[in-house]
Amino acid sequence: MNYTREQIEAAVKSKGYVWFEDANNKGYDVNIVGIRNSATGQTVTNVFDDWLTISYKENGEWKFHIWPATTDPGKKGVKEYHNTAGVARLVEGQYRGSHIIRLHGGKYEALGQNKPVKVYRDANRDMVYDEAKIQEGVFGINIHKAGADSTYVENWSEGCQVFKKAVDFETFMTICRKAKDIHGNSFTYTLIESTDIK
Repeated sequence: MNYTREQIEAAVKSKGYVWFEDANNKGYDVNIVGIRNSATGQTVTNVFDDWLTISYKENGEWKFHIWPATTDPGKKGVKEYHNTAGVARLVEGQYRGSHIIRLHGGKYEALGQNKPVKVYRDANRDMVYDEAKIQEGVFGINIHKAGADSTYVENWSEGCQVFKKAVDFETFMTICRKAKDIHGNSFTYTLIESTDIK
């Protein structure tokens, strides 16, 4: 999908969310925005058909990356979830300072949830995402990677925002580490729908 940074910025602002402009020109004041594919509705596709983006300034120039990802749990996650309330699926919104760089599953550095977010809970395993029940809390809704280049989501996500390709994730984390060095270990995550983009 060929979304532009300008389209993402306009969509984020249209929702009344904050867009980090790097007013002091320090660089790497990152905007991390997930785009959920509205075309698939509430059907569990089990594939990486969403997007993760990052926008920031470096030496006063805007930089923009967009990568294939999932913002939704996969088939295995929906069928075999580990939370008694049901599988988690992040509610669209902006979560200020919600994530920090820390180990994911004790294995490698990722963006780990550090403040409450809202998730839909779906417990009926019918391969359709339910949106009736919302929980707010810290559930380990991290931003991490799947395999080297994964085809199916399965249980790579039970609410997490997951990169399809490990190499894309490494590029993302390199940017985030630079942001941390300048602005501290706190990251805002924004999730929008593809229909929000004009």
